[in-house]
Amino acid sequence: MPDQFKEKRVSMTKIGVYLGKQCDPKKCTAKKLVKFNLAKELTRPLFHSELVLTPTTRRALSPADRERIDRFGIVAIDCSWNKADDFFDKVTISHGRALPYLIAVNPTNFGRPWKLNTAEALAAALYIVGLKKEAEEIMDKFKWGEHFFNVNMSYLEAYADCKDSQAVVDTQEFFVDTLDR
Repeated sequence: MPDQFKEKRVSMTKIGVYLGKQCDPKKCTAKKLVKFNLAKELTRPLFHSELVLTPTTRRALSPADRERIDRFGIVAIDCSWNKADDFFDKVTISHGRALPYLIAVNPTNFGRPWKLNTAEALAAALYIVGLKKEAEEIMDKFKWGEHFFNVNMSYLEAYADCKDSQAVVDTQEFFVDTLDR
């Protein structure tokens, strides 16, 4: 098969996690991703070129971010939602992106919108930018992983069809407005 027709995949070594060590190690999805070589553990919170998933930015992740992820990688910061503001206030992130409206299915935050754990966040990000096989590979490591896609598939597909960050925000607003009715 000619190279131009082969599906381009992101190397799992370009998926990084910074462990804030604020959660129960037995429940830590980021540690599990590192254990199965699906992500590389980062030892220092230095984020220059890679795309970093952060809830503290106004810019939404979109398919337009695929090129940056392919080139520099993607990072998720594993910290407690209760301490996230404190952590993110202390680090400098050049290329931060927020995930749009999605529903957590992990046992800790089941059914809570915007409260994804690290594995869910990475899988969602990869799915939205078109790296669906990698997203599925991450969620395959969790008993509840398939359920994440079942619950969020219409959202994920809609976001993956967007052109840019503004289109993702507009799509998210449509979903949230629909839920409020």
